[in-house]
Amino acid sequence: MAWMDGGWRYLFLLARRLWRPTAGAIAAGMAWQGAAIAAPLLIKRAIDTGIVHHHTRALWWACAGVVALGAVEAVAGGSRHFFAIRNRARSDAQVRDAIFRRALELDARYHDRVGAGDLISRASNDAELVSRAFDSIGHTVGYVLTLIGAAAILLAIDWPLALAVLAALPLVSVGFGRYSKRYAERTKINQEALADATTLVEETVAGIRVVKGLNAGAALAERFRRQSDDVVRTALDVARVDAVFLPALEALPLVGILVVLWYGSHRVLNGSITIGTFAVFNFYLALLVNPLRTVGQRVGTFQRAAAAARRVTEVLRAEPVVFESPRPRRFPERADVSFDDVHFSYDDGRPVLAGFSLVIPAGTSLALVGATGSGKSTAASLLARFYDPESGQVSIGGVDVRELELAELRRGVGIVFEDTFLFGDTVRGNLGFGAPDADEGAIEHAARLAGADEFVERLPEGYETMLGERGYSLSGGQRQRISIARAILADPKVLILDDATSAVDATKEHEIRAALAEVMQGRTTLVIAHRPATIALADRVAVVAAGRVVDEGTHGELLLRSARYRALLALGQEDAA
Repeated sequence: MAWMDGGWRYLFLLARRLWRPTAGAIAAGMAWQGAAIAAPLLIKRAIDTGIVHHHTRALWWACAGVVALGAVEAVAGGSRHFFAIRNRARSDAQVRDAIFRRALELDARYHDRVGAGDLISRASNDAELVSRAFDSIGHTVGYVLTLIGAAAILLAIDWPLALAVLAALPLVSVGFGRYSKRYAERTKINQEALADATTLVEETVAGIRVVKGLNAGAALAERFRRQSDDVVRTALDVARVDAVFLPALEALPLVGILVVLWYGSHRVLNGSITIGTFAVFNFYLALLVNPLRTVGQRVGTFQRAAAAARRVTEVLRAEPVVFESPRPRRFPERADVSFDDVHFSYDDGRPVLAGFSLVIPAGTSLALVGATGSGKSTAASLLARFYDPESGQVSIGGVDVRELELAELRRGVGIVFEDTFLFGDTVRGNLGFGAPDADEGAIEHAARLAGADEFVERLPEGYETMLGERGYSLSGGQRQRISIARAILADPKVLILDDATSAVDATKEHEIRAALAEVMQGRTTLVIAHRPATIALADRVAVVAAGRVVDEGTHGELLLRSARYRALLALGQEDAA
């Protein structure tokens, strides 16, 4: 069925998971409006029996019944509100948690394609729209019950007058269909525009230093203004659909009241119906005004929720390219690394590695040296299995990394990136991020090895000092040393240093070079570097060009025989300067 697409199906499945509070909300909503539907019948009895026939006892009983129904309506209304808030909070949390978990499961290719701002929009704006459907489900069902119940009671009381009053309802169902389709189309466009604006905000805040450094604030402000205008324009397109349909719904009961006043009064005068019946028709028509308006609005709410759910399911249904082997193997004891005729390209199809072959014996270190774009960092990413090669094989201990259990591989291969990332946590929390069970002594030992202990102890609260967002309260070199200590603490068998000393001032590099040499001792290490002093730490050096190893030897050997190597080091020295 067309309506049962991915968005509606996701809402249905979420309702099944939240069936208890959802059922509670629906039951409370039905009791709440059930009491409201029953009240006019007591008023009819009060008029026809109590007032017209001067039956005081009947009048008192009718009044008592109205009070009792009012109490039921109050209790049920309070319960409905409680369930509404509860359902909204729980559904919002479930959507956000599902997106967060899936984002952690998806591989680097997906995150290369879908930006952080887009995921944030789906986990915030779209989750909020989904939760509104569960907030409103109780009173929506209650109002639908009111429409059905009131129509049934009117037909039972006096079907000729009821048919005259309700004749326009079939037209409403046709209008609902056209309204729903147009609303869904315009809502999807509006949510995409909002996601684009959210992405721009996230990227701008994340790169605020670059924005200020390049004086790009005015250009970005203008770009954001245009995107905000798109959000407003698309929101107004949604509002125009509402502006046509909702007033027509609100006018329907008023037309019904005119019919009752004209046709109903004639039936009272000729004795076909009682005054109480005439009054109850007016009560029910007045009672229908708010439900009709609200149900019309709720069509929009559920359409927005379905459109948001479709965007949520796009994330949840995304399949990682890097996935666990059906029969995963443990990380091998001997951690020698080999690349065997590896080919790889990113989504643009341009080859990055083309026949890349390399061997790093266990317990030794090797430095990869090459021009920008030669494939050095890509080789490191394949070893850590952020991506899988298109052909060829990357092995550790003779085992293809694709056969290793992912959790084991992540523990066995530690990586320090050129672009350091620290969390808004304490220094201790950042150091122990990959080893949450590490004791204080191990944390401080790792900090000493990375040359971080000296500046950490000078911080206001030492290892308990809270770092700002992304650790920007520290210098680049300090952040890098925290990152190195974090990798050391995880105690991997294979260590990747991807330009790990690039952010360290050349005058300070010697302070951690000896520590790195100690850490690399006896550990299989892949070093990606540009500075000769860091490259010299490695036992051997491999020169990379056009996605393959073109020369290999010790630092000293390559200096003597390779003009390409000497040129690369000269470029590195100029860059450092």
